[in-house]
Amino acid sequence: MLDFAAKNRLPAMYPNNEFVEAGGLMSYAANNTDLFRRAADFVDKILKGTKPADIPVEQPTKFEFAINLKAAKQIGVTIPPNVLARAYRVIR
Repeated sequence: MLDFAAKNRLPAMYPNNEFVEAGGLMSYAANNTDLFRRAADFVDKILKGTKPADIPVEQPTKFEFAINLKAAKQIGVTIPPNVLARAYRVIR
């Protein structure tokens, strides 16, 4: 997926930050560490006797926006400063 986008000079958005670290352009995704912590809380509640049906469903609350400026340069895309300012992580 990464190779195809780079080879064809396509700007692409990815489902997690690992793709950006591997050379993808950008991602906007839930924070995996936070998701795992919340899952551990659910397991703890269940092991302490709470019925799974009594635990409310939750949606992620922490999201991360990552940009890889090396990838942007390779495909000829300029990232505006106001977009860079919103990024959680910028790879230079």
